[in-house]
Amino acid sequence: MKKILSVILSTVLAGSAALSMASCGSSGSSTASDATNDSASKAGSKGVVNVYNWGEYMARGEDDTKDVIAEFEKETGIKVNYTTYDTNEELYSKLTQSNVSYDVVIPSEYMISKMIKENLLLELNYDNIPNYKYISDRFKKLPCDPESKYTVCYSWGVTAMVYDKTAVDPAPKDWDALWNEDLKGEILMFDNSRDAMAIAMQLCGIDPSNCTKADVDKAVEKLEQQKPLLKKYAMDQVFDEMEGSQAAIASYYAGDIAAMMDENEDLDYCLPESGSNLFYDAMCIPKCSKNKENAEAFINFMQKPEIAAENCKYLRYGTPNTDAPNYLDDDIKNSELTFPSEDYLKKCYVFQNVDDEVYAYMQEQFLKVKAQ
Repeated sequence: MKKILSVILSTVLAGSAALSMASCGSSGSSTASDATNDSASKAGSKGVVNVYNWGEYMARGEDDTKDVIAEFEKETGIKVNYTTYDTNEELYSKLTQSNVSYDVVIPSEYMISKMIKENLLLELNYDNIPNYKYISDRFKKLPCDPESKYTVCYSWGVTAMVYDKTAVDPAPKDWDALWNEDLKGEILMFDNSRDAMAIAMQLCGIDPSNCTKADVDKAVEKLEQQKPLLKKYAMDQVFDEMEGSQAAIASYYAGDIAAMMDENEDLDYCLPESGSNLFYDAMCIPKCSKNKENAEAFINFMQKPEIAAENCKYLRYGTPNTDAPNYLDDDIKNSELTFPSEDYLKKCYVFQNVDDEVYAYMQEQFLKVKAQ
């Protein structure tokens, strides 16, 4: 399965890093770290680049795609040390609390805002990223980076619903279908606070992009009404549940829904008519980077149209690259799940970074709802 955008407070650090260096939250660097970096640089004729990415979030030769990292190494002579994380919070914790360094990270919009605010990112030299010209204007000057100093958008998508046509009639039109009492015991809901509460907030007439504690309280009331109707809260389990016709309807990410539909012909999708969350992840260089030019070379390579197309083909999430669709089959480039229309995107909202106090409260209240 592809990337899981579960937004939870993570206290567990990621697995061992490729290199042990000064952390991004640290002001200095260690001699041992530099020695490690010098040793590792021998791995490639032009050094290394240390990439920290979501799991299952880059084409690596699976599903009839190219291994884009192998292609990068072959073209540039730069060795890629590649490790993965599961949540934005795990990424943040790793960069700020561990003695590690990475050159390219790919956080989501609200985490980018937080990292910029805390001075954790380096400004990009776009002269080293000429393929930035292929980025759609919609995904330049992102709300989290309005001056386009720190980011090159990597991938984007929207939240939606997947349902079993043999179990759901009539076809759902909006998020209230997840509160349908006729489907009691067959409904799957996002198992992360931000996505679940955002849906509840929409149904309460609240803008979920930047919420308050009062907004959370209203969303909690809505989720409490839904709880008795659920089969379970689910993230990665949604694939088995829906592909195996074990549940009737679920909230999830549109690109992943496209992958589920490939596995079960009884499945269909709904882009909620009231709109949904527009999310995006972007390639950034953390301040602890030891290989900035190599990082920019990697970012530039990932925006070669044919490479961006390979990642889109694998992920089924939208690519911001304007020329990449020329390398995609019609069933992907014409898919409303991968590339929702401009009219639909106008209905969508983008998460902003909420205050830590509000975010912690959201987590606490969501756990209480789940425990009921």
